[in-house]
Amino acid sequence: MDAQLDPYTGDYTGGRISHLGNAVYLRLMTPRGKWWADIQFGSRLHELQREKDVPRIHILAKQYAEQALAPLLTSGRARTITVTAQQPHDGRCLMLVEVVDATGTPYTFRHFVQVGG
Repeated sequence: MDAQLDPYTGDYTGGRISHLGNAVYLRLMTPRGKWWADIQFGSRLHELQREKDVPRIHILAKQYAEQALAPLLTSGRARTITVTAQQPHDGRCLMLVEVVDATGTPYTFRHFVQVGG
């Protein structure tokens, strides 16, 4: 069991979790190449803050998230990962990440990505 991170604040909640929520959150929020122990850790989602809120952004966001989460599949911690991106054109992109962990239990995580306007 891990100490739970709040995906909105990044702070510890005081609770404990037994799912991949922290792994998903950290891989999406950490800029790729900025973690000292592994330059392949993280995502390129932070680059979207400088992009305009155009229709292609949700495609890029989906690709960046899938790239960041792929190591969870190769390590065997997750069986499947499905990323869906919705773009309401309000300056952000909503990522819905469905993860089926190694035990076969599905979890869905919501993650917002700030998009420049």
